[in-house]
Amino acid sequence: MNVQNGFAGTVGRTPLIRLRRLSEETGCEIFGNAEFMNPGGSVKDRAALAIIEDAERRGELTPGGIVVEGTAGNTGIGLAHVCDARGYRCIIVMPDKSNQFDNTANRRTHVETTGPEVWEQTDGRIDAFVAAGTGGTIAGVSEYLKSRRQSVRCVVADPPGSSLYEFVPNGVLKATGSSSITEGIGIGRVTDNFADAPLDDAVHVEDADTVRHVYRLLNEEGLFLGGTSGINVAAAARVARELGPGHTVVTVLCDGGAKYQSRLFNPEWLAQKGLAASAVRSRRVQRIQMENVLVA
Repeated sequence: MNVQNGFAGTVGRTPLIRLRRLSEETGCEIFGNAEFMNPGGSVKDRAALAIIEDAERRGELTPGGIVVEGTAGNTGIGLAHVCDARGYRCIIVMPDKSNQFDNTANRRTHVETTGPEVWEQTDGRIDAFVAAGTGGTIAGVSEYLKSRRQSVRCVVADPPGSSLYEFVPNGVLKATGSSSITEGIGIGRVTDNFADAPLDDAVHVEDADTVRHVYRLLNEEGLFLGGTSGINVAAAARVARELGPGHTVVTVLCDGGAKYQSRLFNPEWLAQKGLAASAVRSRRVQRIQMENVLVA
């Protein structure tokens, strides 16, 4: 029987999804790594599991232990699931700053799992990998891909207000723009996870482009995803156009869109942010927005 061992056994091995419309437009094969299919609903399940297992190996987390994490997002969700499955208590707090960005178990799990999976699923025929974030995913996957073929182009996608767009090509931490609607990505310093990441370039993606691609994913591909997926796909399409037809570009579809319904899929909120014109709505989107109104 093909049976997985609990929550941990179902983390990872997520499929690649071909993004048909953008692939056709660019002449490239653009694939999204479906991390939203992890059991906790996001790419952060990988980091959460790696952090717990690393603490167990080092003897810092023993049966009956308590995990305390500073987070306001998907890492906390992933940790809560892993702790339930492992029998630990989990306390989530929302501080001004979270040290998860410097826990290198995050980067290591992407070197050991996500990178090899992408390489295997593309049969090694990958020309570029593109992802946003604070270090773990982009650095870890890039490290592995570069170890297999140095010419794989690895690019970080960066939102407004973050400093990585300037740092990667120029070595200078300087914010581009003011702030972004995207959550949990972009940063003004070099984290331990991001340090020495073997990156070739950075792409700056404005919020309007992020929203536009979130809605394209829903309308054209049937994928109900969050803002980080939007910025990743926008950047991947740009890299594909720069490379030219015939190349293979992989990015990350980080998490589902349900937790962002009151923002990304709320026409009033989008209008307040000056982003309403970027949200091309279909009947499916209108139904989601009507559900939001009924719930409110």
